[in-house]
Amino acid sequence: MNLEYKKQTDKEHKETLESKIIHASWFGKLACVGSKLAFEVWTHFVGSGSDIEIEIKDKGGKLIEKMNGKVYGDKFGGSIIVPENAKEELTFTAKLAKHGLEKKSAPVRLIRVRNLKWGQKEARRGDFVKLSAEVEGMPEDSELLLSIYEYDQDGAHDFITKFPCRVKNKKIEAEWAYEYHEDTDEIPTQEEMQKYGKSYNPPEYFFVTDFHGGRFGDKQESKLLEFKDWIELKLQISNGDPVSNARFIVKLADGTERQGNLDQNGTYRLEDIPPGWYWVVFPDHQLKKYIR
Repeated sequence: MNLEYKKQTDKEHKETLESKIIHASWFGKLACVGSKLAFEVWTHFVGSGSDIEIEIKDKGGKLIEKMNGKVYGDKFGGSIIVPENAKEELTFTAKLAKHGLEKKSAPVRLIRVRNLKWGQKEARRGDFVKLSAEVEGMPEDSELLLSIYEYDQDGAHDFITKFPCRVKNKKIEAEWAYEYHEDTDEIPTQEEMQKYGKSYNPPEYFFVTDFHGGRFGDKQESKLLEFKDWIELKLQISNGDPVSNARFIVKLADGTERQGNLDQNGTYRLEDIPPGWYWVVFPDHQLKKYIR
């Protein structure tokens, strides 16, 4: 602005000041769907309290939101929560109707992470479990954070681990080496849960992604990965000889039962069982044991 004044100072002069919208801009070039997105408008000589209108549209021209306010101190600002149905990018137009002014912002690119999923429905000790998702709007080779939680029926999900992952060909893919590090004897059985009007729930897991202040997957969109365990039965007499082909009944933590016969070596391995306490009964030998 030219501040030099060359007119006579002992006379009254009338000057017209030009009103302007200096800029209209978003706070950032990227925004995650579902997250808060702020904007600001700077003006010049429009008068404190001037009415301003903001129209926000997506790339398809759909009106996302319209708001009205007043300019104070040559500034107006606000924010929106980016809706799920917005397409690709958002721009906004600031309008000062009484001044005949309007200015359009540069676009902000919208980020989405969709189709979060596990590579399998069940995890066993030592498994390498695949995690994947589709990404929209995120620059190639961008880094985001994957976090894994153990699901809790009461909503108090337990954090397990987190690790970075990079976008490749509009996707993210990673592997997690699964291992159950807690004691399975701490998992409440069906019998214990019934006292509280609830049911047995094995350890289950979901994952979320974090990028640029946005989070995807909090509603367990990845579905739940269930932990499946195994047990090995063995029966022998006091001198160490195996009891071959002995009949067994196992009552599992979820209240179900498995039955069968030991092999010739007096052993049997049960796969894919719910983790936790279990009862073992050898009815022909009048033996039973409660084991975690």
